[in-house]
Parts: sequence; structure tokens; C-alpha cells
Amino acid sequence: MLERSVLAENALQALHDEDYDRPFNTQNLNHTTMIFMGGREQVSLDGDWNFCVDLLDTGLRQKWFAMEPAEPRDREEPWDYDPYMGETVPVPSCWQMLKEKWYFFEGSAWYTRPVDFSPKPGKRTFLRVGAAQYDCKVFLNGEFVGNHYGGSTPFFAELTDRLKDGRNWLMLCVNNARTLDRVPMRNTDWFNYGGVYREVSLVETPESLIRDFFIHLKPDSHFACLTARVVAEGAETAEISIPELGIRETVQLVDGKGSIDIAAGPLLWRPDRPKLYDVHVSAGDDRVSDRVGFRTIERKGRELYLNGRPLWLRGISVHEDDDKRGKVITEDDLRQRYADAKEMGCNFVRLAHYPHHERAVELADEVGLLVWAEIPVYWAIDFANPATERDAQNQLLELIRRDRNRACVAIWSVGNENADTDARLAFMKGLAETARAEDPTRLIAAACLVNHTKLKIEDRLAAYLDIIGINEYYGWYDEDFSELPKILANSQPDRPVVISETGADADITEQGPKDGLFSEDYQASVYEKQIATLKDLDFVKGMSPWILYDFRTERRQGIFQRGFNRKGLIAADKVTRKKSFAILRSFYHMVAAGEVEEWERS
Repeated sequence: MLERSVLAENALQALHDEDYDRPFNTQNLNHTTMIFMGGREQVSLDGDWNFCVDLLDTGLRQKWFAMEPAEPRDREEPWDYDPYMGETVPVPSCWQMLKEKWYFFEGSAWYTRPVDFSPKPGKRTFLRVGAAQYDCKVFLNGEFVGNHYGGSTPFFAELTDRLKDGRNWLMLCVNNARTLDRVPMRNTDWFNYGGVYREVSLVETPESLIRDFFIHLKPDSHFACLTARVVAEGAETAEISIPELGIRETVQLVDGKGSIDIAAGPLLWRPDRPKLYDVHVSAGDDRVSDRVGFRTIERKGRELYLNGRPLWLRGISVHEDDDKRGKVITEDDLRQRYADAKEMGCNFVRLAHYPHHERAVELADEVGLLVWAEIPVYWAIDFANPATERDAQNQLLELIRRDRNRACVAIWSVGNENADTDARLAFMKGLAETARAEDPTRLIAAACLVNHTKLKIEDRLAAYLDIIGINEYYGWYDEDFSELPKILANSQPDRPVVISETGADADITEQGPKDGLFSEDYQASVYEKQIATLKDLDFVKGMSPWILYDFRTERRQGIFQRGFNRKGLIAADKVTRKKSFAILRSFYHMVAAGEVEEWERS
């Protein structure tokens, strides 16, 4: 017999579906609605929006979206909320960081603002939302426009035939509740922020429209040929130009799609020389541009190669988290993050555990840091549920199509620490196949499993990956550090391993201990042992310890955590370095010096 709580939850979900949710699931704003954004002008809709948290989803039941602006005394009946007046919040923002009473709120919230518009002949208009956590329903002038699922990727809604001349009202209903059919599911290890936390804008295009553009070095061309692909509506040809390389080529489009190989010998992008080229694309009346670097990333046996040279990934994991703004990221945040990583000697960063802001990868392109990018197929996922798989596939496609022109992105990761079941294998194998089909120029990875009974790396998913990621916390959660050398000695993988996570908490506040678990010295000793164990293994080709900065997570409420994961090498203030920072920096600079000597010899 089902427990009473489960029965109640099922009844609430049925009521939720029956009353208001189903009519709004008929138009999904998924990857098929995306448009290529490079160089497009945008009209910002950031700033103050009217706002209301909606604990009981009253707004959908009472159809707040259909209300028209009016003075309260002029309404025919009273309303529980007026979307057009009252409290405001800034967009982008996370509501937890605005008021203490919203700190642990999970559910729906409403955003409303006016949009003044004058239609232009021959133009189309799109709404772009950089990210809203997690389920976002879009309404314009009282009509439902579409629904997007996924809290970390941008989405688009075409408003061309819906906008009227003059004042329009745009409404977003955003819900961050954790549910069983989402990616991630209910149990995570980062804070469940809510809100419209990235930029919102209107984008105007001609009637002909470039939907997608992908350009890269052609594999096995010895760095002498580029391949470009264009997807456009309303045009029979497209033109690609790269002025610095003297390139101007025409692509024939069949049913809106076309590709071309272009002879070229670009200067190759690499971390110590992040060369980028201005690339321009036109189709019909539409024009876009991008800053693109060209490089190759390959796996041969146990080895990794960047532009044909051996590569050891000196990395660090990072979360999108700020102790004052939550998930809202600024240019200064990103530049500080990468300056700290560079100081440490990193040549790559793992952007955990979800797609980060697109500016994070643009800037990595500019400063010269390789990127491991991933989607939140994290811990327990309902792998047998088709809705969950659709969510994961969509998030992966939106991430790839947003970022595949970024030379820095070397790895698409499809999951993190999931139990090795038949359903999980089919689910994640499908994600790996999707990533390769959409982008054959990058490596596929996941954080895989260790068999603690056999003391060896063992995960069926590994056969479908290029890189086996291993999250291991020997010296911390697994206190018997002697098991790690045994596991590594017993494991002889046929492909490279990257230690995608390792580390230990260190509370360096006045409340923190001076020795033992959670002390700065204990964390430092864990790093010293890890480096000594890993540095000479021929199949370990990199590491991205956990993590650059301490970050907020509601699951950690111990006396030395107090709502934060304190495994950062730098405290949550993003200034105070712990002893382990210098230990890892010393190791990474030693590895980098050895690489330079090896390249010079070859």
C-alpha cells in the first residue's frame, strides 16, 4: 500500500495537471526555437519587473495572465494579486537573495512588465530569456505563448504576430520546485535558486533568418581545412567570410541547410595563445557574426591531444554561485574566476554541474582556458521516464548549439555519479550519441563509478565515452586513503581518466577547527596525498579538484558548514586563499614546465 504522503502527492499532481497545466504544455520552447545570436542587436528587458511569489499556484488557477490593467476600484471583482502594480524585483536576480522570507521558497513566482512596441515591415521579433529556474511559462497580452523546461539554457519565443502597436504586457510564470521527472531531480548538492537570473531581451531579425551556424577545423585535414554548416530560413544561399584569412565563400542551401569545406590554414587556438577570428555569415537579409578559434582535441588510446600535442588537463571545478547574488554572474565575477584559475596554473575549468552563462565560455575563449561543460544528469535520475529523457536531451542540445563555436569547449559531459543500471546505460548512451551527432569535434565524458568491492574503476558507460571522469574523495568521505592506490593499480582502462572531483572541506572562519576534519591543515594534507598518488599514473590525464570557491548548498548544515560546501581552495568571499591553493598551484606549474620541455624536445 502506498504511504499517505505519496498518495497525497499523487493527488496534488493530478489536480495540478487537470486544473491548469495540460493546456500550457502544447507549445514547448525547446532547442527547435533557437536562433543564432552572434552579433545580433538586442533590446534589453532587464530592470524592475512586477513580482509575486505564488505558493499555491493561485495565479494559474485564477488566470492572472488574462487580467487587463485597471485601477483596483474599477475592477468588476476583487483579485488576490494585481500583476500590473505593487512589489517589484530586478531582473536578472534570484528571489532567495532579495528577501529573507523567500530564502527557502520553492514554487511558482510571477514576473510582469510592459513592452512598448512599434512594428516594422519585414521584421520578426523574438523574446530571448537567458535562463529561468526551472519551468517558465510565457504569456503576452493575456495569451499563452509557450513553455520551457530547463533552468540553465537560453530559450526563445517568437512574438512577431502577437505584439501589438503600442503597449504590450509580458508575463513569465517561473517555477523552481524540485520534481521527480526533471534533470536534475530532487536531490542535488547545490542551492536551488529560483527566478529569472540571466538577461532577458527582444531580438529583431529580417524575415529570412539564420537559425544555426557551426564552423570548425575539419578532422584529419592536417589543420588545412575548415568545415562550416548553415541553417537558415527564407534563403537559397549563404555567404561566409573570414576577412583575416581572406575567405569569402558561398554555401548552397537545400531546404534551408547547407555545408561547405573551405581551404584555410588558421593560427591554432591554444591556452597560451587563444587566437580568435571574426567570422561573418549572411543569408537573405540576415547578418550575424562570431569570434571563433580553431583547434583540434583528440583521444588516441589513453592519450589526449590538443592540436596534435599531448595534453594534461590542469583544472579546477567551479560553480555558478555568489554569496550575495546567487546564480547572477557579472563580467567581474568571471574575470576574477579565471584570473584565480590562471594563477593556480590551470589550463582548463570544469563548469559544474549545469550549463553556465554563455559569457563564461566566451571569456574562456578569450583568456585561454579549456572547458568541460555538462548538463545536470546528476545523482538519482528517473532514467526510465521518457519525460526525463526529453528534458536531458533538450538541455544537451541547447547547450551544444549555444557553445559549439567556442574553441575552449573541449568536453561535453553527459552525467555525474549515477548508479550503473540498464535504464541509466540506455539513457546516457543516448546522450553520448546525441552529442557526437551534433558535434563530432569534441570529446564526450561523464563522472563514472568505482567498484568498491573489486577495488577498480568499473562502469559500463565508459565504453561510450572518450574520457572516464572519476569523482573520488579518498582522505575525506573515504577515510582509508590506502584504497585509492589499490583501485588505480587494479584499473587498466583503455582510455584516459580525469579525476573530475577530489578534495576536502576546510572551514577557515573563526568557527572552524584548527586541526582534524574540516581544518585547513587537514584539507592541505589530502591534496598532498592526492598529488603524490596521481602524478605518475600513465592513464590519468588530468584533474579538476572540487572546488575553486566555497559555495552555498542547503543540504550541508553541519557546525562547520552552516549551509555551505567548504571544499573551496578559496573561501566564499573569493579572496581568502587556503593552504591547498598553493599546494595545487605548485604541482600545476611543475606539470606545465614539464610539458614545455617535452614540446621543445619534440
